[in-house]
Amino acid sequence: MKFLIYLSLIFIALTQTNVQKGGVKKMFAIKSSAFKDGETIPKKFTCDGQDYSPELTWENAPAGTKSFALICEDPDAPGGTFIHWVIYDIPANVTKLNENVKKVGLVDDKIKQGVNDFGRIGYGGPCPPRGHKPHRYIFKLYALDVETLGLNSGATAEQVESKAKGHILGEARITGIYGR
Repeated sequence: MKFLIYLSLIFIALTQTNVQKGGVKKMFAIKSSAFKDGETIPKKFTCDGQDYSPELTWENAPAGTKSFALICEDPDAPGGTFIHWVIYDIPANVTKLNENVKKVGLVDDKIKQGVNDFGRIGYGGPCPPRGHKPHRYIFKLYALDVETLGLNSGATAEQVESKAKGHILGEARITGIYGR
């Protein structure tokens, strides 16, 4: 009986943390029209296709968000985590990155892109070694309480994460899978 009461109290506590005035609290989330979380990334968005960046949209950013930063990484790479995309200083009113973002340092005169581990600016699609287990590609979107990280275009993921530290209000993720 005590166990059931304990479970009921936990359920009530969890429910209350997810409810706001007028309904259920919505979570900060990112999604793609190209693939669902945990599913295969289509060839078009890889080195075996056109190497386009996928369309990404997000919603329910935390209160106080002034900008976003996104890093795409492959934690399954043979040499350790491999960075595929670094994009930052995305204004708070932007909730979408279109498919095939130009591979330039400055997008739309405001959004900056960094250097990926291919040594290039912009998105570099999945390109895992052939014959191995498929890799995970994690797109991590950070909601930040600053308008800019104070970095020039061409920053590394490490530099972006270092500058973002202490300014992260929330994080949303989507993971795609790709193997060759």
